[in-house]
Order: sequence, then C-alpha cells, then structure tokens
Amino acid sequence: MATLLIADDEKNIRSGLELAFEDEGYQVMTAADGREAWDKINKNSIDLVITDLRMPEMDGYELLKRISSAYPTLPVIVLTGHGTIETAVETMRDGAIDFFTKPVDIDKLSLVVKKSIAASSLAEQNRRLTEEIDKLKKQQGYGKIIGKSGRISALMQTIAQVAPTKASVLITGESGTGKELVADAIESLSDRHGRPFVKVHCASLSSNLLEDELFGHEKGAFTGAVAQKKGRFELADTGTLFLDEIGEIDAATQVKLLRVLQERQFERVGGEKTITVDVRVICATNRDLAAEVREGRFREDLYYRLNVVHIEVPPLRERKEDIELLAQSFLSTFNSEDGRKIEGFTPAARKALFSYPWPGNVRELRNSIEAAVVLCRNRVIDVDDLPSQIREKGSGSTLTLTLPITLSEAEKRLILDTISFCGGNKTKAAELLDIGRKTLHRKLAEYAGKDEE
Repeated sequence: MATLLIADDEKNIRSGLELAFEDEGYQVMTAADGREAWDKINKNSIDLVITDLRMPEMDGYELLKRISSAYPTLPVIVLTGHGTIETAVETMRDGAIDFFTKPVDIDKLSLVVKKSIAASSLAEQNRRLTEEIDKLKKQQGYGKIIGKSGRISALMQTIAQVAPTKASVLITGESGTGKELVADAIESLSDRHGRPFVKVHCASLSSNLLEDELFGHEKGAFTGAVAQKKGRFELADTGTLFLDEIGEIDAATQVKLLRVLQERQFERVGGEKTITVDVRVICATNRDLAAEVREGRFREDLYYRLNVVHIEVPPLRERKEDIELLAQSFLSTFNSEDGRKIEGFTPAARKALFSYPWPGNVRELRNSIEAAVVLCRNRVIDVDDLPSQIREKGSGSTLTLTLPITLSEAEKRLILDTISFCGGNKTKAAELLDIGRKTLHRKLAEYAGKDEE
C-alpha cells in the first residue's frame, strides 16, 4: 500500500489525518515542519505529500518548490487555514495537484489522494514497463519478440545459437504464438541477413500453384505461361526461404522439396535445365508433424531433413508473466498508429488480461488491445473496454474454502493459491492481491516459520 507523508505544525491535525488514512490502509508518516518533512522525503519512499503552508523552520511554499524541483513526479496536496484564490493559484503553479482549506473535508481529500496515488502508480508502472521492454530488446538483439519468462528467454537463446548456422529449422507451435516472428529473428541474426528473405504461405496455395510458386516455370509450360517465371527457391538464392504451414503440402510437392533440400537442385516446371541454389530453409507448422509421419501423410525422410533444429514456440497461457509486457508494447504501437494517448490499464483490466486463457495466443492479445484502444473513452483501459470474451472468462480461478476455517488460514490459502495461479511470480501475485511485495514476503516467511515449528 502507498505511503503518505503529512506535514503540519498542528499536532491534532497531524494525528487526525494519520488515523483517518491508516484506517483506509495507507502507511502514514508525519512531520511537524517543512524541514523534517524534506528530510523524510529524501530518506524514505513517499508516494504522496499532504502539507500545510504555514510552518516553522521551512514553510510549505519552500517545501513544495523543493519537491517540484527534485521529485517532479511526487504528488503534493496543500492544506491551509488561510486560503485565498491567489494562494491556490500560486501553489498549483508551483506543482501542487490540489488545494484544500481547513477544516478539511476528509472524504473529498481522501478521494483526491486515492485518484492521485492511482495516477502516480500508473505512470510509474508505464515507465517501468517501457524501460523493461527497451532493455529486453537491446539484450536480445531483436525487438519484435517481447517477453521475460523462462520459456521466452530459452527461446531467444536458442535463436541466437542457431541463427549463424546453415541448419534447417522447424518451428512448431499453436496458431498465433508468433512462429513467423521466430523465423524473422533467425534471419535477422544470421549471416544471411541483408540477402533475399523469401516467404511462402503453403496453406494458401493449391498443389499446382504451390509447385509453380516454389520452382517457377518455363514459357509455354502450361496454358497461360506466357513468360518464364522464377520460383521462390531461385529468388531466395544465397538467402533464406521461409515455408509457413509446411504441414499442408501434398505428397508430390514433398518429393520435389526433399530433392532440393538434399541436392540443392531443381528444374522449373516444363524445363530441363537443372538449377543449383544456396538457400537456407526455415519451416513452420501448427501441426504435429511426427504424428503426420506416423499416419503416412508426411514423408519421414522429408521430416528429418526439415527438423534438423526444432524450435517450439510456447502458447501464451504458459508464459503469463509476459502478458503485461506484451500488452504495454501493443498499447504503445496502437497509440502511435491511431493517434491516441491512452496511458495504461486499470488494475482490474490487468487482472482480466492475466486471468484469461488466450486460446488465440499472442495474436488474440494483440487484436484485443487494438480493439480496446479504439473503443476506450478514457485515459486508461478498463475491463469494460476489453472484448466480451475476456470480460467473461478473465475473472480468474476459484478458491474453495471448507468451513470452519480461521481468518489467518484463509488468508494463507488465498496467498499461496494466488502465487500458484501466477506460476510462482510473487511480484504479479502481490499486485493481484493488492499488497506490497514486502508484505507478501513477510507473510511467506511467517508461514515457513510456522511450518518448521
């Protein structure tokens, strides 16, 4: 929970505000004058300052100016018993977010504090996520695959190791996981980068069209062949050829593809001249090719030629700690493309995104963020801005408690089950539980101590 600093030379006001905000769950520090307040700001992590204007040692005007200069993102609310319009204007100009006269309406003050803490927290989260994304891009050397999970870290290490070689690569994974991005990353980090990089989506072409697309044809090879045409293998010579949805090709094309991989030679359709090429082949499929081989639908010898290096792209549900980074990255993209200035996601929206199973994987997340950016009417995306399936299914798992049970035992079950739900990510668990990370670690230490007893 956030930490507030209350600076006022009147002890009764300090104590009253301290009790009121502690009852609302805030951690509260107090100071009897501006100098003491400034000292505590420099030594502690403060989320918001409430300060009187007239105080000994250092008044609120000077304190406000120092905070605005040294900590420009730290929100300050001004209280005074001698309020005028001129005073309010002056303090707001110097950086105060609001101005209250004494006796203060605690409900209105509390509402301003809550909104300000939320806005400050959102800004800090956006800054942190943006810095983390930039850092990951620099570390990986390829900026389009976003993630810090163990699965993605291992994936990027494999890509970096495989990229400089000539080995054929088979990329597998569910639809929407980003298999084409993996192919792009391999090509981008390879020695062949800058040479031809040709892509063929095999599922979009019939067998005859696919053969013509891959190997080309000679003039007069068939009706309509009015000129010679180079195929994709020829166009990709000295570079890389990416065959997407390789599991969809027919048996005849499989035979011809096998020959190219073995001998690096082929003939155009209707031609007699043998063409030799130097092409690295990367393939992708959402099918289980090993099962296709067992069923006789895919040649075993071709499978082993393609599957020199096998890279499996994990589904989004198995890398949930990456959802927040991906959502922030997509938000920045669509803000730029659509001319929007949406600042981030509410805690409820983040929870819904984290809880949803994402059957369409990263592609579905990207489309969902794009829709939310288009439909959002406020400066932050809330649950109501997300697609209906996420609102309905993104409510999280169910925790069942068997009565009778003590409050402390129920709390323990909730904390441990939330950590399990987050895949062991304690930072994410603390966020979903709406408690500080220090509080979470203290609770876990208490549980460990009791278990030892």
